[in-house]
Amino acid sequence: MNATAPSLSRPTVLHLGLGSFHRAHQAAYQQRLMDAGDTQWALVGANLRPDMAQTLDALVRQGGAYTLETVAPNGTVRYQWLDALSEVIPYAPGLAAVVERGARPATRIISFTVTEAGYCLDGQGVLDAAHPDLAQDLERAHRGEAGSTIYGVLCAILQVRRATDAGPVTLLSCDNLRHNGDRLRAGLLAFMRQAQLHELADWAQRHTSCPNAMVDRITPRPPPQLRARVLAATGRDDGAAVMAERFTQWVIEDRFIAGRPAWETVGVELVPSVAPYEEAKIRILNASHSCIAWAGTLAGLEHIHEGCAVPAIRQMAWDYVTRDVIACLCAPGRPGPLDLPAYRDTVLERFGNAALRDTNQRVAADGFAKIPGFIAPTLRERLAHNAAIDAVAMLPALFLAFLQRWHQGTLPYAYQDQAMDPAVAHAICAAPDPVASLCAEPQLWGEVAGHPQLVESVRRAMERVRAFVDRS
Repeated sequence: MNATAPSLSRPTVLHLGLGSFHRAHQAAYQQRLMDAGDTQWALVGANLRPDMAQTLDALVRQGGAYTLETVAPNGTVRYQWLDALSEVIPYAPGLAAVVERGARPATRIISFTVTEAGYCLDGQGVLDAAHPDLAQDLERAHRGEAGSTIYGVLCAILQVRRATDAGPVTLLSCDNLRHNGDRLRAGLLAFMRQAQLHELADWAQRHTSCPNAMVDRITPRPPPQLRARVLAATGRDDGAAVMAERFTQWVIEDRFIAGRPAWETVGVELVPSVAPYEEAKIRILNASHSCIAWAGTLAGLEHIHEGCAVPAIRQMAWDYVTRDVIACLCAPGRPGPLDLPAYRDTVLERFGNAALRDTNQRVAADGFAKIPGFIAPTLRERLAHNAAIDAVAMLPALFLAFLQRWHQGTLPYAYQDQAMDPAVAHAICAAPDPVASLCAEPQLWGEVAGHPQLVESVRRAMERVRAFVDRS
């Protein structure tokens, strides 16, 4: 079923979500530790949902090992065999094996990659009690059963840990969510209290820590050709290979309640506060990534690097960062450790990596989660200072034009958006004034929904988007 399982006494990181990003990022750092001779900690992986069945089957057959292909901006390719995953827990309904492993005293860290939408938060960053995935999980939690959301699974694990006195555990988010640890903690405690598990919530406050973290590595969905490339380069027929850019970064607040691997020895930045790194990454990289994906799709392009090579698209992203984001992040009294113009230029260089062949379809997904998380904070800050928002307004305008194609059924690919209510999205596009309807949506904009300057700026931006599309 798996590779050699970690002993009961060996400290363990249990990771939930065995998608490409975890295997190209966190597991790669764990591999660096092992290659340096530090094998004190085990890494165990599992999925919360019955997806990626073929990949998980391949991982189990290969003992948790797989190939990582990394590509530098100059096209240089490297192949690395990673066997940092000491065990892969196959998916089974009820997740009994996952709960059992998470409840062992040896499990000191539970980390996860469930995407921004997987936190089930509303436009204010608060647990959305009306979220359709939560209702069943709340009922299951009250019965002591695991659900399908991150809260339902963690709640089940912590119930067993509390009952068996398994000790404290760190809950480590590895998702692109601002203040991800703080929001996970607040959402988890709210979930427990809504499930009438008040004693468990009190216990969790004392026996868990939730550090904020920033993760960064462009990791495209593995293309069909990857398996053949790996076979040709290494001689291994690998059904679980992943690819990523050469660049990688991981910044974590050093708040671990039950110990941690010596990640700082292999390039992880352990800091008192992740906030400045987080803000720069989310607002500059994540938001401009979406900008290029939406614009590239509208221009009939398939890949991110193709859009980055179009001067008009690159200029949209450059203007957004330079005029609005840097103005916010470099405001008086807000010093930071990063050279933001240099960071911007590095990001755009990374997006232009043609060898990655990262798709607009992957990056354009989940707009209803990305706008409130990546874009709205800059817009709100600019509005609060009575500053122009013409550059940042281009992003919601691009998304609206993109959404209208989805509404009309003319997108060249299937659009996936876990946070989107399709009825709401269709209503926005079918409204007499789609711009006003989009700008009035509280899920996207929170307290500035319907702000006159927002509406007018997006309306002007839509004219520029239409002109761009007509030229494309």
